[in-house]
Amino acid sequence: MNRGTAESRLVISSARERRGETHRIFLLSPAKISGIRGSLITSEAAQSRLALRVRNQGAPLGEIFSFISGLYFRGKLAYAKKFAEVAGDLPPAYVITACAGLVSSEMIVSLDELRKMCAGDLDAANRQYREALDRDLKVLAQGIADDCQVVLLGSVATSKYVEPLLSVFGERLLFPAEFVGRGDMSRGALMLRSASAGTQLTYVPLARATRHGARPPRLLPLQSR
Repeated sequence: MNRGTAESRLVISSARERRGETHRIFLLSPAKISGIRGSLITSEAAQSRLALRVRNQGAPLGEIFSFISGLYFRGKLAYAKKFAEVAGDLPPAYVITACAGLVSSEMIVSLDELRKMCAGDLDAANRQYREALDRDLKVLAQGIADDCQVVLLGSVATSKYVEPLLSVFGERLLFPAEFVGRGDMSRGALMLRSASAGTQLTYVPLARATRHGARPPRLLPLQSR
């Protein structure tokens, strides 16, 4: 990627002047582009409107991942946009990427940039992943107030997100307690419902939270109006 420095990518310079006005920001786990849905964007033969936009002028990363992941990422993005409280030019959500650190969900990315930022393993032991992510996490931490909530919308069952994020944010790192025991589709549906109802989930410090648990009851079907 050739998007300048981490600071320009994170767009926090103006937010620093109003640090106390940023109260909640979200970090989102990424979608996988290697599957069937991803090929509908990355294949040179793909002819959907979104695929053509990505190939020609680019499209917002959040929109691309919402298409590829479907319900799960769509739920994360809708939830983050609804409940983020940010100042200045700071976007409501950043996506954790395999080798490009944190990327704004609103950033316009080309097909080549998409492929590059998704290349590699999301593994806490992967040096390329950790160096880029650690760099951007530190820049973000410097650009927000000490009491700003940093909420992870992603899996906490493994160390791939938890370890790097906790090393920078510690007790400030939160996640929805309702995620424990739920699969991706259930989490996505839960977040869409919460965003639609205007009701936030229960944030708890990840450092002290129970990260594994029994599967909760299935969400009841929405009542038709």
